Amino acid sequence: MVDEQKKIDFTQLKHQLQQKKILVAGDIMLDRYWFGDTNRISPEAPVPIIKINKFDDRLGGAANVARNLSHLGVNVGILGCVGQDEAGLKIQTLLTEECINSYLQTDYDYTTILKLRVLARQQQMIRLDFEENIPDSLLEKIEYGFEKLINQYDLVILSDYNKGSLKYADKLISIAAKHNVPVLVDPKDKSFSKYRGVAVITPNLKEFREIAGSWESEEELHIKAQNIREQLNLQYLLLTRSEQGMTLFTASGYEHFNAQSKEVFDVSGAGDTVIAVLAAILSVTDDIYLAAEYANIAGGIVVGKLGTSSIEFDELQAYK
Repeated sequence: MVDEQKKIDFTQLKHQLQQKKILVAGDIMLDRYWFGDTNRISPEAPVPIIKINKFDDRLGGAANVARNLSHLGVNVGILGCVGQDEAGLKIQTLLTEECINSYLQTDYDYTTILKLRVLARQQQMIRLDFEENIPDSLLEKIEYGFEKLINQYDLVILSDYNKGSLKYADKLISIAAKHNVPVLVDPKDKSFSKYRGVAVITPNLKEFREIAGSWESEEELHIKAQNIREQLNLQYLLLTRSEQGMTLFTASGYEHFNAQSKEVFDVSGAGDTVIAVLAAILSVTDDIYLAAEYANIAGGIVVGKLGTSSIEFDELQAYK
C-alpha cells in the first residue's frame, strides 16, 4: 500500500499533468488480436481449428507507452517509424483517436512491425511477428526529428524494444542532455552502454540478467545493480521483478516495492505502463520514490487486463 505521507493530491496531479509535455521515441508497432473459439482438431495436422469471430488492433511498443501517457492526461508526442502500409495507416489512425501528436517517419521500403496474436477461450494459441531491419535513412530522420522536437518537451522516454529504431540512442540522449531534458529508458538492447547518463532505466529481470549475469543472493543482485548504475552514470535504476515487485536503486541505497497485482492475467505491455506512470509523476515532482510507488501500482493493475492495455487516471486514483 502507498505510504500515507506519500499519497498524491489527484485533483492537483490531474491539472499538473495536463500542463506537461512528454515525448516518446522508439519502436512503434501494431498489436493485432484475432479472437475465436475452438472445439476440434484439424484433420490436416495436430493443431486446433479456431473460428475467428472478433478482431482488435491496439497500439504496441513505444506507441503503447504514449497511449498510457495520453490516458493519464499528459500532452504526449511520439517519434518513430512505420511503413507506408495498412498497419502503418492503422497506427496513425489509432494515434489520432488517442489524441497523441505523431511524428511518424515513413518509407515505402519499410514494413511496419506487426504482432498478430490468435486467442481462443481467452488463451493465446500463437503469435506471429512481422518485422524487418530499419533502413539507415529512417534512423537519420528520427535523429533529425528528435533534434527539432526536443525543445518542445519537458521529458523524454526512449522505449527500446530492440527492433532498431533506437540503434543510435546515445545520439538522442546527447541531444536531450544539451537541452537539459531528462531521459527515461525502457531498455531491451543486449548492452546498456548506449543509455549512459540518463535519469532512469527500467529493465526487467530477464533484461538485467543478460547484462549483469546471474546472482546467488539478494545482496549480490544489489551489488550488480549498483555497479551498473554507477558505471553508466545513471541517477536511478528501477528493476521490475514481476511477482516480486520492483526494486529502486539510487546513490543512497535501495527501496523495494512489493507487487500490487491482485490477479495476473496478461503481462503484455506492463513495462510500458510502468515507465509511463513513472515519467508522468516525475514530470511534476522530483520524488523518485513516490513515482516508483505509483508505477508499481499501475503495473499491478494492467497485468489484470487482457492484452496490451493502458492505465486510466481514475484507476490509479481509485487504488486502495
